[in-house]
Amino acid sequence: MPSPAVESKVQAAGDGQAPAPLETATPRRSARLSVGPSGDSWWARARWLVKGVLGENAYQAYLAHHERSGCAAPALSERDYWRSRTDWQERNPQGRCC
Repeated sequence: MPSPAVESKVQAAGDGQAPAPLETATPRRSARLSVGPSGDSWWARARWLVKGVLGENAYQAYLAHHERSGCAAPALSERDYWRSRTDWQERNPQGRCC
């Protein structure tokens, strides 16, 4: 998809010369909050989306957060993570279907 047209501010020149551009805005990409798909194919994006809706990528998001936070303790194993998450959900019921 082509980027949108970017307008630049121009300095008014009184001597008949062409105006010189002062500043050009560049489009910015937004930062992702979660672990993104590993490939750029539509199939990889669709799988990542479905896993996100179903909650399957929660452990990968936990590992990414653990790495970014710089915690000295080792990360939980996948089995321990899911056990801890399920126990937390049992202690703190929220509005959900099941």
